[in-house]
Amino acid sequence: MSSLALRGPARVVVLQHRRVLWTTGALALAGIVLLTASMWWNSGTADTYADTGCSYMDTSPRCQTAFQDMLDHQAWLRDVLRYAGVAMMVLPAAIGLFVAGPLIGRELESGTYRLAWSQSVSPARWLLAKLTVPAAIAVVGVPVLSAVCVWGRTSPDTDRLAWYDTSAYAAMGTLPTASALLAIALGALVALLVRRTLLAMGITALVYGAVTVTLGAVRSSLWTVSTVITPLNAPGRQPADSLWVDGGLMAGDERLPGDLCDPGPVSDMDRCLADHHVTGTYVDYHPAAHFWPLQLVGTGILLVLTAAAVALAFRVLRRRHA
Repeated sequence: MSSLALRGPARVVVLQHRRVLWTTGALALAGIVLLTASMWWNSGTADTYADTGCSYMDTSPRCQTAFQDMLDHQAWLRDVLRYAGVAMMVLPAAIGLFVAGPLIGRELESGTYRLAWSQSVSPARWLLAKLTVPAAIAVVGVPVLSAVCVWGRTSPDTDRLAWYDTSAYAAMGTLPTASALLAIALGALVALLVRRTLLAMGITALVYGAVTVTLGAVRSSLWTVSTVITPLNAPGRQPADSLWVDGGLMAGDERLPGDLCDPGPVSDMDRCLADHHVTGTYVDYHPAAHFWPLQLVGTGILLVLTAAAVALAFRVLRRRHA
């Protein structure tokens, strides 16, 4: 974002923090280059193995070495993608800490905000600029990083993480951008409330972390699960690429705990199942098709919290600096 294309408080924000913004952009670009280079270096490992004419059943040293080499490459790229996902999980918190600390908290603590307000800039316009600049960067930059992570998962040479894996799920879809916007809003609100740089950063991290953990804990309940009921002693039919939510025994239409008849002597287990009239088992799960419904519901929750935090931040600003 060029400061020359901006006017007023937004231009001042960019000029004040241009080093941080340039450094952040450089780190993001370095991450994209690293992931792209990893994909390129790892590309074709499956084809190379196929060209050897070997299969995983072959026991010859040559084939075993080639097969292990392919697995090592795939596992290495999977780890790179996992680290990229972890970085995407940390990124919103880092943005929130920047807003709570250097962007707003430091000005309130040192009193330099009075200089801006004396230059025909109202408190509301000042805060709007403080929110708009990082929000614009998040809306533009975070989806790009997320798209690179998604592209990495599509490689046929990747030993892929499941879509519901925490690091993969948090790096894809609309959730990363919504998380960044929430962190920005929380950072601004906390900074206005406590007016201390380090304290604001600490509280922002705690609040954002609590929201993230809570949303992750209730993720499975954000959308109706699919259920498969299987007759007793028959193999289950839960799709392989699915998130297991719950499971247990069925007695007609009644659900019973899965550990009701703990493994023991066969006769005791059979007697237990018969005494409770168990007819089958059930499994609740989220198939891969539920990725977007879960993402969009979670995104909606985060955006509602973001809007509430922004509204509260402006209200605090008006009450203290009307």
